[in-house]
Amino acid sequence: MADYVQQLAPVEEIEHSIIHGIISVFRRATSKWQEDVQLWLSHIAFSKKWGTKGQLSKVFASVLAIHPDKPSLWIMAAKCQMEDCGSSESARHLFLRALRFHPENKKVYQEYFRMELMHAEKLRKQQEELERAKMDVGEYEFSPEILSGKLAEVVYRNATQKIKGAEFMLSLLQIAAIFDFTKELQETILQDLQTEHTDDSVTWDFMARRELDAAGAPELQDARGRASDANRREERCCAVYEEGVKNLNTEPMWMCYVTFCLDRFKRKTNISELKEKVNIRRAVSKKAITVCLSLQLQVLLSSGETESAAQVAIEATKRFSQSVETWHLSLQTLVSLERVEAGLLFQEALNHVNPKDSLPLWQLQAEWSMVSQTQEETEALFQVKAAADVPAISTALKETYLEWAFKTGGYKKARKTFKSLHEHRPFTKTFFTKMVQIEKEQENPKISNLRDYYERALREFGSSDDDLWMDYIREELGAHGSPENCGKLHWRAMKSLEGECVERFTTQYTLLQTGHI
Repeated sequence: MADYVQQLAPVEEIEHSIIHGIISVFRRATSKWQEDVQLWLSHIAFSKKWGTKGQLSKVFASVLAIHPDKPSLWIMAAKCQMEDCGSSESARHLFLRALRFHPENKKVYQEYFRMELMHAEKLRKQQEELERAKMDVGEYEFSPEILSGKLAEVVYRNATQKIKGAEFMLSLLQIAAIFDFTKELQETILQDLQTEHTDDSVTWDFMARRELDAAGAPELQDARGRASDANRREERCCAVYEEGVKNLNTEPMWMCYVTFCLDRFKRKTNISELKEKVNIRRAVSKKAITVCLSLQLQVLLSSGETESAAQVAIEATKRFSQSVETWHLSLQTLVSLERVEAGLLFQEALNHVNPKDSLPLWQLQAEWSMVSQTQEETEALFQVKAAADVPAISTALKETYLEWAFKTGGYKKARKTFKSLHEHRPFTKTFFTKMVQIEKEQENPKISNLRDYYERALREFGSSDDDLWMDYIREELGAHGSPENCGKLHWRAMKSLEGECVERFTTQYTLLQTGHI
């Protein structure tokens, strides 16, 4: 046994020596590369796991002297003092120093506020343990002000003087709510919120949802009672929102209200009550109108009121005739209901909206035409779109046109469509790669056709797309290609590609040549 104990001592000494050596290496490294924050973090992590508390404090002191401009390091140091070293006083001192460098940093104030509440909670637990043990606390009697979180309230006051806004105030309220002894502090914050920030939609949104989250009466045990209570709470919530939009008739306020209604709709709550609340006539802004219309249509359709949904959709297009989003939602609804008005309204929509924003409407019309019209009518529509003056519309619909041609007329029609479009710029890479894929799906694909597609694609994208060159080379290495052409393609690619594409292409080509890809 004595021999075993003698063997242990050298092991501990060796371990201590290794740890001391690593810490020395970290110290020299951080001294040489002081700006490397990641190196400092590694030093801190190692010291935290293997070093002493004194060593850890020294590391933090050193890094903060060099990087006082990084709030996260101050917070980390203060948390370490509080949680690992058990020193609230040192943590408080670090937070106060951090605020000299960062007097308006939200995160520093939030964590300082949290620390003071944790300190009060720790003292409360110590007092409870002493009282349970029936020990005389004597000179260790705790101040009621500190136990109730008054130091945290001081931090709150200072923070809200420096940083304005309901959102920041609510972040402090959410931290306070974690601790069960902060009811007075929470009431103080709520009063300040309602007094100082009634012009902020965040305040109204919070106060409304607070009504919804309020605990129900404990005696409501049966399902009917709980449902009735939920409806009452939802009504109180809506009443707050109604007051909010009455006093603050802005887009953010409406978005909060409409978002709440959408959430309740998804939960399948009282749908009939939502119909009037989300009426589109009440919305005041473009974004709110779109969300409100979407919700109103969902509510009506889910209730089986298809005729009302169609009327709302048509009315919306008349009232907001320049809104692409409104037209799109309304036309989607009419198409899904197979209403004859849909076909008549597409052209009216395109006449009213800005052509640069009309792509979603063109795409929806194409989808509708492919299902509802003859092939001749759909092809005429595609031909008009493919020649559109707006590049985004022209390029997107060339792809759809090619897909539709292949789906309805097979390879011959797809190739005929490709030939009719391949000289009409602009193009996307996908337009060419779709045709390549169609060709390769044939029983006997022609390499001459594939080369034609690739060459046309390279005219448009050869200077910036290294993947396109690699795909072409792989094609020549395939069963239908000519491997001897790869050298020429490599030479052309090196001359055509620009910037970083050259390096990527060289790497990929080398890997291909050596059989690694």
